[in-house]
Amino acid sequence: MATRTATIASPVGLHARPAAVFTRAVEDSGLEVRISKDGSVPQDATSILGVMTLGVGHGDEVTLHADGPGSEEALEQLADLLSRDLTQ
Repeated sequence: MATRTATIASPVGLHARPAAVFTRAVEDSGLEVRISKDGSVPQDATSILGVMTLGVGHGDEVTLHADGPGSEEALEQLADLLSRDLTQ
């Protein structure tokens, strides 16, 4: 299992628009990606509701988890996405 950590750069955290941008990118990856915060139960990262229920705020660190071919590269791209302001 591949994992990556990312620090959330969006001022509103993973709420509304940033969460939608992130979940779309996960869907586009074609992988089963999960996201967790502070050791919480990993949520399906394609579910906007699941992502938003984590309560991820600006500056929080999340962990991305995935299995399968290309998962290392996909998680690297997703972590890079989260490290940018997605509210614009």
